[in-house]
Amino acid sequence: MTDQRPDPDDLLEVVKGEDHRSKRGQLKIFFGACAGVGKTFAMLQAARQLHAEGAAVGIGVVETHGRKDTQELLEGLPVLPRKTVGGNGRAATEFDLDGALASPYKILVVDELAHTNVAGSRHAKRWQDVEELLDAGIDVYTALNVQHLDSLNDIVGGIIGTRVRETVPDRIFDAATDVVLVDIPPDDLLARLNAGKVYLPVAVERARQNFFRRGNLIALRELALRRVADRVNADVRSYRVSHAIKSVWPTQEMLMVCVSADRSQERLVREGARLAQRLQAKWIVVHIDQPYKGDDTRSRETLLTIATTAQAAGAEFANIPGQDIAETLLDYARKRNVTKLIVGNPPRWKFKLFRSRLQERIARAGPEMGLILLSVDDVRPTVKRKVTDEPRGYAAALSIATLACGATTALAAWLLRVFDPSNVIMLFLMTVVFVAMHLGRVAGAWAAFLSVVCFDLFFIEPTLSFTATDTQYFFTFALMLVVALVISQLAARMRSEARVARAGERRASTLARIARDLSSAIKIEQIVSMCRDAITPLIGAQVVLLIPDQKERLVATQNAGFVDLSVAQWTFDHAQEAGLGTQTLSAANALYLPLKASMATRGVLAILPSGSTILNDPDDRRLLDACCSTIGLALERIHFVEVAQDTLVRMEGEKLRNALLSAVSHDLKTPLTAIRGLAETLEDSPNLRVNDRTDLARSIKMQADELKRLVSNLLDLARMQSDGVHLHKEWHTLSEIVGSALAQSTTLLKPRTVQTRLPATLPLVEVDAALIERVLINLFDNAAKYTPPETTVTIRAGASGDSVYLVVEDDGPGLPATDPDGLFEPFARGQKESSIAGVGLGLALCRSIVSAHGGTIRARARKPHGAAFEIRLPLGAPPEVESETADDQTAHPDR
Repeated sequence: MTDQRPDPDDLLEVVKGEDHRSKRGQLKIFFGACAGVGKTFAMLQAARQLHAEGAAVGIGVVETHGRKDTQELLEGLPVLPRKTVGGNGRAATEFDLDGALASPYKILVVDELAHTNVAGSRHAKRWQDVEELLDAGIDVYTALNVQHLDSLNDIVGGIIGTRVRETVPDRIFDAATDVVLVDIPPDDLLARLNAGKVYLPVAVERARQNFFRRGNLIALRELALRRVADRVNADVRSYRVSHAIKSVWPTQEMLMVCVSADRSQERLVREGARLAQRLQAKWIVVHIDQPYKGDDTRSRETLLTIATTAQAAGAEFANIPGQDIAETLLDYARKRNVTKLIVGNPPRWKFKLFRSRLQERIARAGPEMGLILLSVDDVRPTVKRKVTDEPRGYAAALSIATLACGATTALAAWLLRVFDPSNVIMLFLMTVVFVAMHLGRVAGAWAAFLSVVCFDLFFIEPTLSFTATDTQYFFTFALMLVVALVISQLAARMRSEARVARAGERRASTLARIARDLSSAIKIEQIVSMCRDAITPLIGAQVVLLIPDQKERLVATQNAGFVDLSVAQWTFDHAQEAGLGTQTLSAANALYLPLKASMATRGVLAILPSGSTILNDPDDRRLLDACCSTIGLALERIHFVEVAQDTLVRMEGEKLRNALLSAVSHDLKTPLTAIRGLAETLEDSPNLRVNDRTDLARSIKMQADELKRLVSNLLDLARMQSDGVHLHKEWHTLSEIVGSALAQSTTLLKPRTVQTRLPATLPLVEVDAALIERVLINLFDNAAKYTPPETTVTIRAGASGDSVYLVVEDDGPGLPATDPDGLFEPFARGQKESSIAGVGLGLALCRSIVSAHGGTIRARARKPHGAAFEIRLPLGAPPEVESETADDQTAHPDR
């Protein structure tokens, strides 16, 4: 009875996809070959029908391009207002994503899926807007042309002669809930173009000369039909998997070439390639790996050559483990929905019976599939087969089997004192099982034969003779031989299947570990380490990773003398393997594999085998190819992370530059304008009184000091951020530093009241006095700018623990409601739209200077109003200072 249950892995994949789609909105794409086929018209008709049925349908964005019939379909449908986005120096209207998410509509019409949004929008592409709508559970109707599909971009560019820049990833198209093909014949489309129903009359002639040529339209129409057919074929496969349908549905031509590990099969692959080309069909090359065949090195090398030939011809190669060739071939063919099987028919007489039986079984068990027989010539080796270790390996296994049977005979002779001869037979059968499990099929058959001989020769009367007194023993001997042979073959098959299972588990676990390690890699060094620790022991060869530099020239990530950079560069430039064991630059002593990713080739993996050949097992080679793909994707992820970081740095730099220019252009202009105006007054008024001239000169000096302070802060901050703060520390008293800073700020603080509370017992501090004075002057300047004239400014200090603190506070209006720590950022202003002069560098400079001293500075609000800036500096170990009294007594002891 045939098992009609679906494959669990395939069914799980389908269920996961359906579960993911059930949590999102549904995407319906109206798909066409080009503009003018009626996609938007059909989409709006569907939307109007849903609206008439009472569905909550809204128009997110629709481009009518001046078409009257399209504009008429919009009448009566609710249209979301567009938002204005400033991009490239001018404002433009764009689809309002936030408005769409907040709207009550369950279905939104969003035209032109491949559209590029205006700079400044949340997403760069409209299809990203659509994805966010779908994630929010909103259904979307959209339109798309075939030239905008990413996978067909190069093909379309070759047809129309122009590269389309706006593309949509194929995953969006494939994940759509429904795709509606909107199609009209090319002649009808040209008639619509001439009638002005596609473009405005002024653009019709240019469109006819470039894009809308009849040959272009025919080719694009074929691409659209084929792409929709591929998608429908995937839907058919999902339906067949979920409903456990085993029979073939020939909805799309699919060829499967069945090969064996023989050199003659290369011609079969080439014939299959030609047939697939004529039928314009996809094709697969399949080899059935029978576990009990053993490990033939020459067959594995031949199979690798066949796999390479098939993949070079554009086929998919599959090495399927199985015991029954016909059953495994048919099962895989039904799973892949194959319509025709291609089987070789070699002329050699010794294969005719086997091939005839195989062909008959396939024809009887798979009548829904076509069977094509191709004659394959007998290919004889042109070089003598090298003497290998296989004969010696068989001889050793047979010798061990012989010794095992001898030991079993001796043990049985001793056991016959207790047991009957019929019970001793089981001991020989156990020996056969042991030999077959550990030494293989041939040794197991030899042990079965020897067991019968030994049992007859040593335990059946007359002993030491092959003559049996009872004819029943002949039946016993025959039955024992058959049972022993069957057991030996089953044991050998179990051994071979266990070997295949271990190899498969090793490959799967290795690939899973590599994928896990690479998924968390954020540096090139981590990938290099993974290649050294995981891939090198896997294939038993030296592995070197080569990555491109800024000029796209490969550079080795570690020292390796065997790497030929010219071969590696060719591999990188052409994205094809080269070197040892390939058809390109095969004289190289290493194999070079490109590390392909979704966007580009990200590097090359150089492999130096320890022996003369490398990976003659197709499964191991596919594992290596999968590792290369995974490494390529990891390198691409790291590349884009670096690009994103560089972009953020440039954005922050641009932001700071714009802030600097905005602030400096205003605050440099203000004092310069005042200085110029005052100087013109002096020049134009020669009869001014002396007092007036003095006042004007004082005003010019104040404006010049303000300008000097602003430029000094700007230059000092830039110098400190680039070269660091260079300190000239000495021991000082805080009262001297505060007094000097107040003396320089007398004009700034007038007419405010200034109070100082500096205890005489304050310890000395080791600081750069000039820089700390700069900090205090900036704090005084900040207080003067943001407080009214009647404010009281207080400076107080004290020691606490291992630090000394200095506080500058006022009873003015206080700090803004934002985070006080943000005031110390460069170009930060307490009031964004303040008319008060300043760039926002003073407090940033204060923090840089105080931090260089190992201290801290913070701002806090005072109660009930006012602001306080507290500086804390490390106390250190001040030197001892002798009092004047002690010094005086020492100098005058007689006083």
